[in-house]
Amino acid sequence: MNMNDILVVSNLSKNFGKHKVLENVSFKVPRGKVIGLVGPNGAGKSTIMKCILGIYPYSQGDIWFEGRKMTAQTTGTMGKKIGALVESPAIYPFLTGMKHFKLYGIKPADRQRVIHLLGMENYINQKVTQYSFGMKQKLGIALALVNNPDLVILDEPMNGLDLMSTLAVRKIILSQAAKGTTFIVSSHILSELEKIITDVVLIDHGKIILQKPLQALREAGHQCFTMVTNRNSDARQLLGNHHFDVSLTNDQLQIQISPNQLTNVLQILLDDHITITNISHQGMDLETATLQFLKQAEGVVNHA
Repeated sequence: MNMNDILVVSNLSKNFGKHKVLENVSFKVPRGKVIGLVGPNGAGKSTIMKCILGIYPYSQGDIWFEGRKMTAQTTGTMGKKIGALVESPAIYPFLTGMKHFKLYGIKPADRQRVIHLLGMENYINQKVTQYSFGMKQKLGIALALVNNPDLVILDEPMNGLDLMSTLAVRKIILSQAAKGTTFIVSSHILSELEKIITDVVLIDHGKIILQKPLQALREAGHQCFTMVTNRNSDARQLLGNHHFDVSLTNDQLQIQISPNQLTNVLQILLDDHITITNISHQGMDLETATLQFLKQAEGVVNHA
């Protein structure tokens, strides 16, 4: 086992009755990385998180944390090094935010640090019944971070947050990761998730589709090449005849191809004496890449 991996999930399976929600799930979490756990609703993201945290038992497989196998006997001890916000925050409505920190025995210096980081000073002494959804979410995030855990698991942390709070949470995750804290974050807001993660674990129908660094995912598969020629309309028709995905917008050709197809595209245009005056390319964003790989995985399933 690579000691650079703080968490290793190996062949994890989970059933609810006869319904299999996780099937042979395996992935590794390197130390200091921010892992985006991505997939459609019902794919199994929250179930994976709950299995890691010991909330759910699992049918088969192993979970290793900091080189030690997690069991019912060791989860409590090792769990002190893991902070988590899974689904809704575990808070008591008739306690104040401050009393939550005192309830969990948080040191004054630690609680003041996260209260300040999340901008909670103005309402931390109010009862949680008076909190908005976003305020409750920030309290849950604060409780997950306050003990300086080695691993933080956050399920939909941006839910209910306004712009300033979202920016604050993003800043905290990035700054803590820079200091060595590892994060597993799930969010349906992929554009926001893309700003904080270093790696992607894509899951669908309880199975891992892929695990890649974010940059490698952006560069994988089809990319958008923007091209300008001396005969744009002719170029669009010519490439369309060769079954390439091409459109013409604002006097620019947009071509969806993989990098290894670019030489073929250029040769087709040059053979027809079309002059290329400008070309640039852009890797896929996280949302586009996710949809593409999910469609590819669905195609494999349909043809199995």
